[in-house]
Amino acid sequence: MTPLIAIAAEAAEKKSAEVTDWAGRIGWVAGLLLFIAFVYWLMRQGWKWRGSLQSDLPALPAVPETAGEAKLTLGGRYHGSTTAGQWLDRIVAHGLGVRSRVELTLTDAGITVVRPGANDFHIPADALREARLDKGIAGKVLAEGGLLIVTWEHGGTLLDSGFRSDRAAEHTAWVQTVNSMISATEGIAR
Repeated sequence: MTPLIAIAAEAAEKKSAEVTDWAGRIGWVAGLLLFIAFVYWLMRQGWKWRGSLQSDLPALPAVPETAGEAKLTLGGRYHGSTTAGQWLDRIVAHGLGVRSRVELTLTDAGITVVRPGANDFHIPADALREARLDKGIAGKVLAEGGLLIVTWEHGGTLLDSGFRSDRAAEHTAWVQTVNSMISATEGIAR
């Protein structure tokens, strides 16, 4: 027998041991799934706790039946609301923390926020404080000027609500129109 054939025959006689320990593997997978479920449960509890801390925030203004003629409309995404000036302090009470598609309509009465699958609400014109372009809000960071941020007062708390249009070029018109409405309202109040 040649050495090569002898080595091949010897290798064929050696059989490798089973390497799969099914009981151990199933135990690790089950442990990992339990850990993931526990982490999600903790996140849910944190969300509910944050909502209970913000329970003093009154119910959101309902969408008026007749708001008047639309000055501007915008289709896009609602990215959430935060405490004004604190872009990471998400407001979750009354569904304000839920991201969704959005249809915004600006009228003389204010901004109507229609969100399929989430609570619609209305931002009255006298509650508007500022509109600006920014790059981030809790959970969403974009290029500079990628978000339309509307600052408004609700229940004595200033809120920043973040929107992103499907056509980002619309943001500038919204900022200018909302800020001019606020200036006109302040001029009348004086």
